[in-house]
Amino acid sequence: MRSSEKDDQDFPSKLTVYVVICWILAAFGGFMFGYDIGISGGVTAMDDFLIKFFPTVHERKLHATENNYCKYDNQYLQLFTSSLYLAALVSSFGASKACTKYGRKPTILVASVFFLFGAAVSSSAQNIWMLIIGRILLGFGVGFGNEAVPLFLSEIAPMERRGAVNILFQFFVTVGIFFANLVNYGTSKMHPYGWRVSLGLAGVPALFLFIGSIVITETPASLIERGNETAGKSTLTKIRGVDNVNAEFEQIKAASEIARQVKHPFKELMKRSSMPPLIIGILLQVFQQLTGINAIMFYAPVLFQTVGFKNDASLLSAVITGIVNVLSTLVSIFYVDKVGRRILLLQACVQMLISQTAIGAILLAFLTTTGSLTKLQAAFVVVLVCLFVMSFAWSWGPLGWLIPSETFPQETRTAGFAFAVSSNMLFTFLIAQAFLSMLCNMRAFIFFFFAVWILKMGLFVYFLLPETKNVPIDLMVERVWKQHPVWKKFMD
Repeated sequence: MRSSEKDDQDFPSKLTVYVVICWILAAFGGFMFGYDIGISGGVTAMDDFLIKFFPTVHERKLHATENNYCKYDNQYLQLFTSSLYLAALVSSFGASKACTKYGRKPTILVASVFFLFGAAVSSSAQNIWMLIIGRILLGFGVGFGNEAVPLFLSEIAPMERRGAVNILFQFFVTVGIFFANLVNYGTSKMHPYGWRVSLGLAGVPALFLFIGSIVITETPASLIERGNETAGKSTLTKIRGVDNVNAEFEQIKAASEIARQVKHPFKELMKRSSMPPLIIGILLQVFQQLTGINAIMFYAPVLFQTVGFKNDASLLSAVITGIVNVLSTLVSIFYVDKVGRRILLLQACVQMLISQTAIGAILLAFLTTTGSLTKLQAAFVVVLVCLFVMSFAWSWGPLGWLIPSETFPQETRTAGFAFAVSSNMLFTFLIAQAFLSMLCNMRAFIFFFFAVWILKMGLFVYFLLPETKNVPIDLMVERVWKQHPVWKKFMD
């Protein structure tokens, strides 16, 4: 049942060059996030980097009989990777307030400045703490960028393209990971400062994001909510490419009126009627990490060395998985607004479950603590990793960001999405900090650990996740939550 006659009106729009430019420039926030994910794994596999900052790890790496699963187990090495996500977790709540008070555009600008400083400090690091401070600055950038960019994309996109436009964020994440893998493959031969080049090149996409944050417009929803109704309507007309925006403007204005009455959005989130999108948003982000994807993407070169690849071969294998990641995300862009969110998530659960279980079985059966796989077995592991990455890239990767950004009502949108972002960063931090130790202690069983979670995720989607395809962003309560057999019990 729909709330009113007005809800059924179409919101006309045309594709304009300016709005496409806005989408692409904002999505560079995803590129930065992806570059930060991809660069750390390759850098931590470089001998020059290990010799300077982690000499004990380098010694263990050279030891001929060192346990395959444990040679990279070092808390400080893991802190280099995970400190970024701890900083992002903390900063996401500040980013939420910035989004609400100042708008999406200035928040993206702040993110780009953090990225620029983080890249400079990381690449010039002289000791481990300077290195980690650089990662923390990058983490603040991730916290602000990952809060503002998906919201910006969801709010600026027309309803019928919202899924595809929002997935530009994840697409740029995958491009960033791929670019980082290519950079690492090239700089691994640049002794002794290849790692500095890898970390410093983060400044290039950060500069694009900085320029982009100046060029892009503010979202109509943010302008109207902050009392700039004239600018909001003018912006809406500009990004839709048509003059007839009255129906959509009135809908945004009504949602903004409700939002302005909510003085404490985080308190509003604790109400029973706010629980459905909050629970869904948090669980999607938690489950996204429990697929094991970041364990594979962070440490792909390390993982491939563990199963017997030499240093160059392991970096090349990571490049291959990066290509698969990018191309598979395109599948989601083309199909998310056609087949819907649920189908992509459920199909991926089956494919990821098979892949993780098979990887675990091969390592359990054939990888001894000091030996290596045969070339055929190792190649098969790479294929399975690619199948896993492929299914994640068209499902839990992009949709983990899309669904929370489109399901909160305007009055709790920035606060609710901050909880989603911080949940993602918390579990990314935990996985990044724990993975090498888990690999050392659980060995092949770590892949079965992730497989069990993937099974639970599939059940969660089947029973609890509603379809949000083709639903206007400000009508989710009426058309989604009040219609769902489980979640309607929470609604007033």
